[in-house]
Amino acid sequence: MRYAYGVTSALLLAGSALTLVTGFPAGAQVAQNDSAQIDAVVPRAGAPASFADLTQQLQPAVVNISTRQRVKVQAQNPFAGTPFGEMFGGQGGPGGNGGGNGQTREAQSLGSGFVVSADGYIVTNNHVITAEGKGEVESITVTMPDGTDYPAKLIGKDAASDLAVLKINGTKPFPFVKFGDSRHARVGDWVIAIGNPYGLGGTVTQGIISAVSRNTGTGSAYDRYLQTDASINRGNSGGPMFDMHGNVIGINNAIFSPTGGSVGIGFAIPAETAAPIVEKLIKGMAIERGYLGVSIQPLSDDLANSLGLAKRRGEFVQSVVPGQGAARAGIQPGDVVLTVDGKDVTPDTSLSYIVANIAPGKHVPIELIRNGQRLTVNAVVNKRPSEEELAKQSFDPEQGQDEDGLGAGAKGGHDGGSPVQQALGVSVIPVTPQIARQLGVSEDVHGVVITEVDESSDAAAKGLQRRDIILSANYKPVATRADLDAAVRQAKAGNREAVLLRIQRSGQPPFYFPVRIR
Repeated sequence: MRYAYGVTSALLLAGSALTLVTGFPAGAQVAQNDSAQIDAVVPRAGAPASFADLTQQLQPAVVNISTRQRVKVQAQNPFAGTPFGEMFGGQGGPGGNGGGNGQTREAQSLGSGFVVSADGYIVTNNHVITAEGKGEVESITVTMPDGTDYPAKLIGKDAASDLAVLKINGTKPFPFVKFGDSRHARVGDWVIAIGNPYGLGGTVTQGIISAVSRNTGTGSAYDRYLQTDASINRGNSGGPMFDMHGNVIGINNAIFSPTGGSVGIGFAIPAETAAPIVEKLIKGMAIERGYLGVSIQPLSDDLANSLGLAKRRGEFVQSVVPGQGAARAGIQPGDVVLTVDGKDVTPDTSLSYIVANIAPGKHVPIELIRNGQRLTVNAVVNKRPSEEELAKQSFDPEQGQDEDGLGAGAKGGHDGGSPVQQALGVSVIPVTPQIARQLGVSEDVHGVVITEVDESSDAAAKGLQRRDIILSANYKPVATRADLDAAVRQAKAGNREAVLLRIQRSGQPPFYFPVRIR
């Protein structure tokens, strides 16, 4: 999934449930998805004979959204480093970097949206109306299906859910559609997606719900989507996904694709998620979410096995942010969180999703497992930082440094025939103060440092590398090779197929790796 998101650039986001109450005056034009009319044109049993009547009623409320942006680019100076450099950008003289002064270029973006009120409120994705890089959005234009253009005003946006609300003004009521309840969606239900891919104009695709509450593994607070095989492509971002009653049950948001085009795996933000956020944005209210301050990862098969736990329940704590609710409650790295506020943590209902939907300031019980023991702590949920602040805190243990070697302090440390090397595929030596200095860690760090990794081992597949320090194995400190040997033997005696290693890497906080025993 991570690779697919990187190559498609078709990310979209947003969703909601509960019929949107906007408080607009009576007398506004009848909603385009009036349920009485829709029921009359869609057969109750079997596949619809045609989607034409349904599309005819809904398409007038689906719009194209385009932006005009000014994006800063670095000018290239062909005379950099010559006496003429300063004449062409001012950065090419002696000591200059040759980059030239920053210039701007004009850029455009295209996406879709839909009208949710007769007086012109429009829902779309935040990324549709957000400038690329250090650019600035100069104008937003909404184009109706009949070709009429309207200048749009940004009313509010929310990066975490990738939702935005625009407003256009007209001389007569606009056709609009309403949010439905995505909680009633079932796998196999018919859906249609309407949008404006590739700037072709209004386009309709149909399919079924392939999955509900789909977790894509991004770890975000709203990683919970409706999955569909209805074709979603670039430009469909922010467009609506309708059920057969003509209600918006999702907002087209992302695709899984190694090619950049639709391969039948598309994602939509559920209406259950989007509608309350849209309502707050329309009213000018702040969007506040809960936050505990933990870095977590799903309980994979290997991780569950190394801990001796059942699969598909709970999430593993990699690190804890000092001063936040989790740290104050005593939650520690290595804990497995099972429930939060009475709600089970599962792949379909992640810890991030549960906590994000808890009001800041609330006291919640958290059930967890630590060293095989079940316990409950109480935490105060804090306010979730902005996405920019969270990005600065993010950490991916699989994206480590690529070091060359250990230096003189590690010479002669090969243990190719040891039980550890045979069982885990790594060779280790104890960390000495001299080695600690060479590794860029504190001299009081105790553990064993990896000097070699077998490329065919699970350790290599998980990302372990030379210069990594093993601090503990299955929560027991490791100061010598014998300590690690003992942990492996104990895991085997307990019929465990993996060992949980806590790793210290220079310049990074410690993190855990479950490594399979061979």
